[in-house]
Amino acid sequence: MVHDEWKRRDFFRLAASGAVVLGGTAFAAACTQAPQSGGQGGGSALERAKKAGTIKVGIAGEIPYGYTEGGNVTGESPEVAKAVFKNIGIAKVEATQVEFKQLIPALAAQQFDMVAAGMAILPSRCKQAAFSAVDYVTPTAFLVPKGNPKQVLSFEDIKAKGVNLAVLSGTVEQQVAKATGIPDSQLQTYDGQPQMLQALQANRAYAGALTDISLKALLKQNPGAALEVTNGFVPVVQGKKQIQAGGFVFRKSDSDLVTAFNTELAKLHQNGQWLEIVKPFGFTKDNLPPADVTTEQLCSGS
Repeated sequence: MVHDEWKRRDFFRLAASGAVVLGGTAFAAACTQAPQSGGQGGGSALERAKKAGTIKVGIAGEIPYGYTEGGNVTGESPEVAKAVFKNIGIAKVEATQVEFKQLIPALAAQQFDMVAAGMAILPSRCKQAAFSAVDYVTPTAFLVPKGNPKQVLSFEDIKAKGVNLAVLSGTVEQQVAKATGIPDSQLQTYDGQPQMLQALQANRAYAGALTDISLKALLKQNPGAALEVTNGFVPVVQGKKQIQAGGFVFRKSDSDLVTAFNTELAKLHQNGQWLEIVKPFGFTKDNLPPADVTTEQLCSGS
């Protein structure tokens, strides 16, 4: 498969943020400031975490990947991370919420030792950090009026039918829309999911583009919206499939932590536990990564 270097979506930020401890069956709020010592101290990140019984991770307040709800951190990525680290022998995970675009810089600055935010694996990001094995894949979809009266099912349909498309700034969908030749006059760019939803409800845009999982979660949060999510699809630009595949992110120097994490993540994928963990967030067996979608391929852009 071939993959292009499109920038990952910048999902909407929830109001609640801060450091939270993920351990046992509950998540307890800790503080609101990002810790500054995530990667400091003697030994490797893995050694320090195992000795302390705690590891610090970064999230970005993105539904359904990693977000704060009722003072607790939850989502696909934090829950999977909690299970992985429990099997490694690390009982607690402290999560700090920052803006999505700040996750890798904060990781490099040692504010935490891993990003658990459903981040897409892209060549540009692979130059800055190390990614885990692929955690999941997910298709793109549109949020459209109920019944989809204009039958918009692809970016090509958006262009051909002249309807307005709402996208989030810096996302794969924005880049695909431009590469498809959709004119700027049909594109509306927003900073977050709430603004996109408002544009659709006000009929300023006919469709909104994100991953199908994100749009389904957004619709679940807004059950009164007269909208529906189209069937998921994989966009193709210039003959290249734009695969959405997410993973966990580490500093390149922490290879032992990456190896230990990948070992336990593979077990979760294989023994069915991953499906149990992610089901509440809208993930299914269809989101399990196929064998031919690998981090190595995604990082190389091949």
